[in-house]
Amino acid sequence: MKAVFHSFIIAFSMYSKIPMPKVPWSKENMRYVMCFFPLVGSVIGVLVYLWSKLSLSLPVSDVFRTVILILIPLIITGGIHMDGYLDTMDALSSYGSKEKKLEILKDPHTGAFALIHCVIYFFLTYGIWYDAAPGGVLVLSAGFTLSRALSGLSVVTFPLGKNTGLVNMFSSESKKKQTCIVMILYILLCSAFMIYMTPMLGLLGVISGFLVFLYYRHISIKHFGGITGDLAGYFLQLCELVMAVIVIMGDRLWF
Repeated sequence: MKAVFHSFIIAFSMYSKIPMPKVPWSKENMRYVMCFFPLVGSVIGVLVYLWSKLSLSLPVSDVFRTVILILIPLIITGGIHMDGYLDTMDALSSYGSKEKKLEILKDPHTGAFALIHCVIYFFLTYGIWYDAAPGGVLVLSAGFTLSRALSGLSVVTFPLGKNTGLVNMFSSESKKKQTCIVMILYILLCSAFMIYMTPMLGLLGVISGFLVFLYYRHISIKHFGGITGDLAGYFLQLCELVMAVIVIMGDRLWF
């Protein structure tokens, strides 16, 4: 039981900026880290939903309201997944060999393509969240948990692109069978919640999330030979952006 609690602490220490007590990153304590990773998304989702409701009663502009909405995930995570997204975009934009792309992922410097795609990402995110209505926000709030559950599932089921790094460590040290079962339960519960709360929008969100998941597997294997920590971050950011685009556009079309 102590190891499970320590896994919870490590998950939040690694994937969020929420203050946590220090625990040793031993093999025993790493076994269930992925099982708690989606809960970071739950915290983000709750905060996003609460701000979307609270801001309606505050004397703030729609611009300010939207900026805070898109900053909440970055503030909570510290930008760890965005870093992976930008590194991956840099690598994919190089059109180099698999080895070259993996080298770019390890490069600590920020490339020009990363900066370009960072600007594009935030313009798109701002533009779509500006039009978010309550029904869409509710669905997307659960989407932060769904995206992390899918990401956690990939860590224990997808081939790895290299034998080093955090994803390799979490994959090798985790209880893969138990983690896989827990991720599937998260996915089923999130999907059911999203569809139950707003059936059409929820279904759009779930389908779009799964389509990005399949795309993520394809490009990871094709371009990198498997997933890495950066690719996992790339998937997370892309999944949340695509879900937002599809859900909010669907909300404007049908409601």
